[in-house]
Amino acid sequence: MTPQRDLQVRDRLDEAEHAEVYRLIARAEAADGVAALNEQALLALAADEPQVRHLLGREGDELVGYVHLDLSGGKAGAAGETVVDPDRRRRGWGAALVTRAVEVAAPYPVLLWSHGDHPGAARLAGRLGFERVRELLRMSRDLREPLPPVVLPPGVTLRTFRPGEDEAAWLAVNARAFADHPEQGGIDAADLALRTGSEWFDPEGFFLAERDGRLVGFHWTKVHPGDPPVGEVYVVGVDPDAQGGGLGRALTLAGLHHLRDRGLAEVLLYVEGDNAPARHVYERLGFRPAATDAQYRHP
Repeated sequence: MTPQRDLQVRDRLDEAEHAEVYRLIARAEAADGVAALNEQALLALAADEPQVRHLLGREGDELVGYVHLDLSGGKAGAAGETVVDPDRRRRGWGAALVTRAVEVAAPYPVLLWSHGDHPGAARLAGRLGFERVRELLRMSRDLREPLPPVVLPPGVTLRTFRPGEDEAAWLAVNARAFADHPEQGGIDAADLALRTGSEWFDPEGFFLAERDGRLVGFHWTKVHPGDPPVGEVYVVGVDPDAQGGGLGRALTLAGLHHLRDRGLAEVLLYVEGDNAPARHVYERLGFRPAATDAQYRHP
């Protein structure tokens, strides 16, 4: 007998449900070779944030599908991440979960990511009336290849982040630098605390550029554990008033030198697919496209 399909919506997950979701995420990532959920969703899941709805798909007592749906975007749309057990795919679970997510988010749109731009996700999106609205490119670079020197603009000095002192200044510059970015520009003090409280956070890899004692730019690096570990250009930002003088390039190189000096052989970064100027800068620094994440929107 085929187990009955059960779709459940939770405001919060209990300890056992959290464990089930993490096991499902791990199975999917092992099968696909890409993360099943992005960092923001994983942070919200760990923090049990109240604006999130959790959609659980079960066959009998077994969790086989999950949607993480963040409703904080309001009219801009609910941000979603979907994962289905690799052994239960092509059985209608993806369609059932996504359709339920659209119902939960109504009357607002739903925005779903396809990590790795999986062709199955593209087919499902088209069938359910989603349109492709955004691409996020992952680029990578071999750190064993030579790096240009770090040349700071005149009057600019570089230091590392001081926890407990630099949060407010960083939040202000980040908001200015990413005023038009749908995720990065909205980071607040609570979001920053979640990240600086993570196991991977290292203030020695968080570089701040100052001119006349005022913060004008930053490069926050990250190291992903593994065998071997991989570095990341987590985020580079420059205050709009300080753009155009080579500060972004200098900050990027400062972080790359730091990651190389830690013994890392590879570094990656994410950049918007339609941000041609940024892609050009990174290509000139030796980065090459490696993968694509696609976002789909249901009206």
